[in-house]
Amino acid sequence: MKVFESLESEVRSYIRSFPAVFDTADNALIWDIEGNEYIDFFSGAGTLNYGHNPDAMLNAISCYLSRKGILHSLDKATLAKEAFIKKFNQVILEPRQLEYKIQFTGPTGTNAVEAAVKLARRVTGRRNVIAFTRGYHGLTAGALALTGNDYYHQSTYGGRSDVYHAPYDQYFGSEVDTASYLKQLIEDSSSGVALPAAIILETVQGEGGIYPASKQWLNQIADICQQHDILLIIDDIQVGNGRTGKFFSFEFANITPDIVCMSKSIGGGLPLALNLIKPKWDQWLPGEHTGTFRGNNLAFVAATQLLDFWKDTEFSTEVERKGQVIGGRLHEWVKAFPALNMSARGRGMVWGLEIPENNVAKHISKQLFDEKLLLECCGAKDSVLKFLPPLTIERDTLVQGLDRVEKIFKQMY
Repeated sequence: MKVFESLESEVRSYIRSFPAVFDTADNALIWDIEGNEYIDFFSGAGTLNYGHNPDAMLNAISCYLSRKGILHSLDKATLAKEAFIKKFNQVILEPRQLEYKIQFTGPTGTNAVEAAVKLARRVTGRRNVIAFTRGYHGLTAGALALTGNDYYHQSTYGGRSDVYHAPYDQYFGSEVDTASYLKQLIEDSSSGVALPAAIILETVQGEGGIYPASKQWLNQIADICQQHDILLIIDDIQVGNGRTGKFFSFEFANITPDIVCMSKSIGGGLPLALNLIKPKWDQWLPGEHTGTFRGNNLAFVAATQLLDFWKDTEFSTEVERKGQVIGGRLHEWVKAFPALNMSARGRGMVWGLEIPENNVAKHISKQLFDEKLLLECCGAKDSVLKFLPPLTIERDTLVQGLDRVEKIFKQMY
């Protein structure tokens, strides 16, 4: 680790939580250079829904490279991009009766968010955007303004002008209907909240502490957007690609966003980001929003292969079953260790176990690393253990990882 400590910037983060030099990986297992095997409940912060190095994806990439397929193309037409667009439309959009244009942005989630908000402001002629408490949308300037956690903000980075942070679902508990609260603010010309160009949200807040929104709340927000010609932007960067059970995290609520931001797992570990835009809002001028790496052909090859997971409902069903295993164990621990005053919440295969006592979650995460399990913390105070294993994890491996967590609880309490 000396090379990283002496030569890499102090901004590095996950390396501090998982201080090992990793080398190889397969599905939900990862090995360091000393041959130690770890179970991965981290999944690249949601980038590896389909596991590390799926064989079919590697074979597709290998074949593409061996024939010297184009790697860099800006937004020129390539066979790899055409194959992805056609298959995404056939496998994902058409079966869900969704009609979207696809915009390839720079290759990260924050690039997708920047483009989405920029487009919403362009087509509506309004500047204000409503984001939500605890939300996380990235750390470039525009996306940072939408991100709630003060940890990421410094006055020198620029402010949160033209962004209003409304309370998320259940932010004040079940007693306050935050959707009705927001509706009143928007409809009251004396509220001080300008009519927004867009409302942006995660249906399950990931970095914010694993907070799932209810179907009712999401429908209320969608209705507000429709009534006032506000664009609804769903940030599906971390909890899309099947993380909640369905391909899109908003499917269960039967809503159709105006823009969907996607990245992370869509490329199977290779950088790729895109926005799905309702055709009527696709009002960009040619080259008006651009980026050198908006055409990552190797990621197109990977993404096209990974869409095979969604040719039928078997994968989705299995994700929901594994999610029930995770949720069931977490709720058991809440009851078994009452002294910790824990609470569990989640949907599909994204779950959080909140431990309010100061630094206990971070301490447990560190102990789990010693037990060869990668599991990070999230939430404003890092008080939530975040369960984010690959969707493809074998049942036995999933149970082994959960057993390691339970072992720590029994040792401590």
